[in-house]
Amino acid sequence: MLRLRWILLAALLILFAAIMGTSFYLEIQKINRLTVLVDERMAILVSMSRTVQELREKIAFYGTTEGLAHLAREQYNLSFPGELVFKIEKKKNSLPEGRQ
Repeated sequence: MLRLRWILLAALLILFAAIMGTSFYLEIQKINRLTVLVDERMAILVSMSRTVQELREKIAFYGTTEGLAHLAREQYNLSFPGELVFKIEKKKNSLPEGRQ
Protein backbone atom coordinates (compact mmCIF):
# COMPACT_ATOMS: atom_id res chain seq x y z
CA MET A 1 0.00 0.00 0.00
CA LEU A 2 1.19 3.46 -0.81
CA ARG A 3 2.29 5.57 2.02
CA LEU A 4 0.41 8.74 2.79
CA ARG A 5 3.53 10.83 2.10
CA TRP A 6 3.71 9.63 -1.51
CA ILE A 7 0.02 10.32 -2.06
CA LEU A 8 0.41 13.81 -0.59
CA LEU A 9 3.49 14.46 -2.76
CA ALA A 10 1.67 13.31 -5.90
CA ALA A 11 -1.34 15.49 -5.03
CA LEU A 12 0.92 18.52 -4.51
CA LEU A 13 2.73 17.90 -7.79
CA ILE A 14 -0.58 17.59 -9.66
CA LEU A 15 -1.84 20.76 -7.97
CA PHE A 16 1.38 22.58 -8.85
CA ALA A 17 1.14 21.42 -12.49
CA ALA A 18 -2.51 22.51 -12.68
CA ILE A 19 -1.71 25.96 -11.24
CA MET A 20 1.26 26.44 -13.56
CA GLY A 21 -0.74 25.28 -16.60
CA THR A 22 -3.60 27.62 -15.78
CA SER A 23 -1.30 30.59 -15.22
CA PHE A 24 0.56 29.81 -18.46
CA TYR A 25 -2.75 29.69 -20.35
CA LEU A 26 -3.93 32.98 -18.83
CA GLU A 27 -0.62 34.69 -19.64
CA ILE A 28 -0.83 33.51 -23.26
CA GLN A 29 -4.37 34.90 -23.45
CA LYS A 30 -3.17 38.23 -22.03
CA ILE A 31 -0.27 38.37 -24.51
CA ASN A 32 -2.62 37.70 -27.43
CA ARG A 33 -5.03 40.40 -26.26
CA LEU A 34 -2.21 42.92 -25.83
CA THR A 35 -0.81 42.01 -29.25
CA VAL A 36 -4.17 42.77 -30.85
CA LEU A 37 -4.34 46.09 -28.99
CA VAL A 38 -0.82 47.02 -30.08
CA ASP A 39 -1.64 46.16 -33.69
CA GLU A 40 -4.76 48.33 -33.58
CA ARG A 41 -2.87 51.22 -32.03
CA MET A 42 -0.10 50.82 -34.61
CA ALA A 43 -2.65 51.01 -37.42
CA ILE A 44 -4.10 54.18 -35.89
CA LEU A 45 -0.62 55.63 -35.50
CA VAL A 46 0.27 54.88 -39.13
CA SER A 47 -2.95 56.46 -40.42
CA MET A 48 -2.39 59.53 -38.25
CA SER A 49 1.21 59.79 -39.45
CA ARG A 50 0.00 59.67 -43.05
CA THR A 51 -2.56 62.38 -42.30
CA VAL A 52 0.10 64.55 -40.67
CA GLN A 53 2.39 64.07 -43.67
CA GLU A 54 -0.41 65.02 -46.09
CA LEU A 55 -1.22 68.11 -44.03
CA ARG A 56 2.45 69.13 -43.95
CA GLU A 57 2.58 68.78 -47.72
CA LYS A 58 -0.55 70.95 -48.04
CA ILE A 59 0.97 73.57 -45.73
CA ALA A 60 4.14 73.60 -47.81
CA PHE A 61 2.10 73.84 -51.03
CA TYR A 62 -0.17 76.64 -49.82
CA GLY A 63 2.89 78.54 -48.63
CA THR A 64 3.97 79.03 -52.25
CA THR A 65 2.50 81.49 -54.74
CA GLU A 66 1.08 78.63 -56.83
CA GLY A 67 -0.64 77.28 -53.73
CA LEU A 68 -2.14 80.63 -52.87
CA ALA A 69 -3.38 81.02 -56.45
CA HIS A 70 -4.91 77.55 -56.31
CA LEU A 71 -6.60 78.33 -52.99
CA ALA A 72 -7.94 81.65 -54.30
CA ARG A 73 -9.37 79.97 -57.40
CA GLU A 74 -10.81 76.99 -55.57
CA GLN A 75 -12.38 78.54 -52.49
CA TYR A 76 -12.88 82.19 -53.35
CA ASN A 77 -13.63 81.92 -57.09
CA LEU A 78 -10.97 84.49 -57.93
CA SER A 79 -9.27 84.68 -61.30
CA PHE A 80 -6.43 86.48 -63.01
CA PRO A 81 -7.19 89.70 -64.91
CA GLY A 82 -8.43 88.96 -68.43
CA GLU A 83 -9.20 85.33 -67.62
CA LEU A 84 -12.62 83.97 -68.57
CA VAL A 85 -14.45 81.87 -66.00
CA PHE A 86 -17.14 79.46 -67.11
CA LYS A 87 -19.58 78.19 -64.53
CA ILE A 88 -21.30 74.93 -65.39
CA GLU A 89 -24.54 74.26 -63.57
CA LYS A 90 -26.31 70.93 -63.48
CA LYS A 91 -30.06 71.01 -63.24
CA LYS A 92 -32.04 68.18 -61.72
CA ASN A 93 -33.44 65.69 -64.23
CA SER A 94 -31.67 67.43 -67.11
CA LEU A 95 -30.41 64.14 -68.55
CA PRO A 96 -32.65 61.76 -70.48
CA GLU A 97 -34.05 58.81 -68.54
CA GLY A 98 -31.64 56.28 -70.02
CA ARG A 99 -28.49 58.23 -69.06
CA GLN A 100 -29.11 58.95 -65.39
